[in-house]
Order: sequence, then C-alpha cells, then structure tokens
Amino acid sequence: MDRTEKEKKAPQVSIIVPVYKVPEGFLRKCVESCGAQTLEEIEILLVDDGSPDDCGSICDEYAAQDERIRVIHKENGGLCSARNAGCLAARGEWIMFVDGDDWIDPDMCERMLEAGSRENVDLVMCGIRTMSTPPRSTGFTCATMRRAARSTEAGSAAGSSSSSWSTTAISRWHIPS
Repeated sequence: MDRTEKEKKAPQVSIIVPVYKVPEGFLRKCVESCGAQTLEEIEILLVDDGSPDDCGSICDEYAAQDERIRVIHKENGGLCSARNAGCLAARGEWIMFVDGDDWIDPDMCERMLEAGSRENVDLVMCGIRTMSTPPRSTGFTCATMRRAARSTEAGSAAGSSSSSWSTTAISRWHIPS
C-alpha cells in the first residue's frame, strides 16, 4: 500500500485526550506516550478545553510535528464536553480516552484492540498502575474499550452527556448504514 492509500484509510483507534490546565511535563509525557504506540493506525485528538495556560500551543506544537495528531480548540465546557467533542471528530473504528496528565504503555492500543477483536466484545477493561514511590497497583479499575453506536449526539454515543469515563477508555463505533 502506498502512502496515498494509507493516508485515506481511517485509523483503527482514535485516542481522545481532553486538555485543561495540565502541567507541561505531564502533557508532554501523555502526548508522547500516545504517539509511541506500537499500533500504527491511530489518530490522536487533543481537545484543548479552553485552557487559559500554554496547553493549546503545546498541543499545536505536537500537531505540527505528527500528522496523526489533530487539535480541537473549544470553549471550556468541562471534561465530558471535551470528550464529546473528541467523539464527534473521531474517525477511528475504536475510541480510547486518556486523561492529559496520564500516559499509556506503548502497546496499550494494540493489546486492547486485539482483546476486543479476539473476544468480539463491546467492552474491554484493564487495570492501571499509579506511579508513586514505591510503585503500586491500584488493582482492577475501569479502563475500558467500549463498542457503541455512532450517533450525531455525542452524549448518547459516549454514554451520556453527564457521565465521566475513567482514566483510559476505548470504544468501538458502529457506523449505521
């Protein structure tokens, strides 16, 4: 497949990162971890939720360096509003949410996509690690991969307009015929 054909192909996973007042070091680590995924067919949607600091320009800087990254600048509306804006712009078959102050392992998209496809499920969940001294596991939590019907109303596609997803989430979209 030549580059033109590859560019026309939709990504398998859209990673949506809401961004609001994220300390620069955390934001950079987050975006770089998303960009370092072993799964190549991804897009990264950085949703600047009207952050009054340098977050928006940092997002623009990364988008200028990596064609897989797109930035959505919007008025502040809160976490759910930012995630919903990302859902509306997502082109991937699956969506994953990552908070702007978190980072993911390089094979996270690949492993979650593989599990969802292999098991033919609507939802894939995984545990998280917290980085502390010493590192400790928080146990099983609601990091998810979810299959949902694509809707013109982002709130219904993402669960509800008032719901809050966990730190990392991934959903499968069904596009109606």
